[in-house]
Amino acid sequence: MRALQQMSLHGPQDLSLISDAPVPSPGPGEVLIRVTAGGVNFVDVQQARGTFPGGPQPPYLAGMEGVGEVTTVGEGVTDLEPGAHVIGACIGGGAFAEYMVLPAAAVVRVPAGWADEQALGLVVSWPAALAALKPLGRIAAGQTVLIHAAAGGTGQAAVKMAKHYGATVIAAASPDKHEVVRALGADHVIDARGGSTFEASLAVTKRVTGRVVVYGMVGGDAAITNWELVYKHQVHLIGLNVGILIQAAPQIFGEVMGEMFGLIAAGVLGPVQPTTFALADGQKALADLEARATVGKLALLP
Repeated sequence: MRALQQMSLHGPQDLSLISDAPVPSPGPGEVLIRVTAGGVNFVDVQQARGTFPGGPQPPYLAGMEGVGEVTTVGEGVTDLEPGAHVIGACIGGGAFAEYMVLPAAAVVRVPAGWADEQALGLVVSWPAALAALKPLGRIAAGQTVLIHAAAGGTGQAAVKMAKHYGATVIAAASPDKHEVVRALGADHVIDARGGSTFEASLAVTKRVTGRVVVYGMVGGDAAITNWELVYKHQVHLIGLNVGILIQAAPQIFGEVMGEMFGLIAAGVLGPVQPTTFALADGQKALADLEARATVGKLALLP
């Protein structure tokens, strides 16, 4: 099968299209899908640069988020059948290919009436945005939330959700993306190029009761000392890793997913058309994402 193989840990430039990758076989509790679209995430860039903890070692088939049609189910899988359209994620990779294997327990069905690629974000970007805002950020009507990278896939979802929950939204994005986030309902839009996102967040957060939720590494690494937490930034600092959330607090993650599908049913969240690239253009898609030159969700089409 055709697939994108990461050949080194030097970055997306060493992502190569191959045509002889073996079609994987699903094991117990797994499903094989014919991939119709692979979601491009910053995790893919981190893995390509070797900065994602526990990431795959080259050469490996890239891509962690895939959507498509189930072709084969492994032993013990009873709630999915060939022909079902599902989306899922796997840190081990393989989504940038014609076929990939996913744990059956980690996939969700594509909502009725949605094209497959419109469901990208259902298991990565949207749950991250909702978890950051609701169970961790404890958002409530009348509060103010600053959302960094507001024009990206996760950021756009966060803006929509925060407005739905009655918050005043300050959206940070580069100037050429300001109209995008204004159209989503952001109350205020600021230039994202003003410096460290972490320092900016600490500086504007309300003392004692304010929360800073760190859910990605796009802004680079950052540090804070215990002295600063006690004498300079008396805030709640919370780290979010969706994979760890699933493992350590499955009940909370289940509540997040239930809430998310409620937002879909209410029309707060809906199908979004991603910017699409051919599989052969995977290098460009990841490089554009790394350079912050993109808006919304990106997808590779096998």
